[in-house]
Order: sequence, then structure tokens, then C-alpha cells
Amino acid sequence: MNEQGDMRALVEEIAKVLVDKPDEVAVNAIDKGEAMVLQLSVAPDDLGKVIGKQGRTARSIRTLLAAASMKYQRRYTLEILE
Repeated sequence: MNEQGDMRALVEEIAKVLVDKPDEVAVNAIDKGEAMVLQLSVAPDDLGKVIGKQGRTARSIRTLLAAASMKYQRRYTLEILE
């Protein structure tokens, strides 16, 4: 699997563990030149679980993504879609 697939899989697996409806988790990768944007969409009822209190869960996912992206020396960002 390539680096983009690895990062998508990482975000997808984390999100599936957090939500009640794992079948509705989807991650799309968009190449923005020097950065890769991963767009995470979940069921509307599960949005709060992915974001967490005061955004702590989302911040933690972004931190893990940043740490893992150091391996590929490419910037990855996470967008959580409503």
C-alpha cells in the first residue's frame, strides 16, 4: 500500500473505533501539492464523538496524523466534514 493509502487507513480505523456506525465512515484524500488533505465524514449522530469535548479527540487524531506523516516527509491535514 502507498503512503496515501496508509494515512487514509490510519484515520479510517481510528474513526471506526470511535463511532456507533462504523459503516458510514469515509475518508477521501485530496492532493494539494505540498500537502495532502484527508476529509473524514461520519454519520451526523457520530460527529460529536469524532470531534470530542472542546475538540480534544479531533486534535489528538491530527497529532497522530502529524507524527505518522513525519515518516513520509509530507504534510497531512484532517478535515472533518459535517
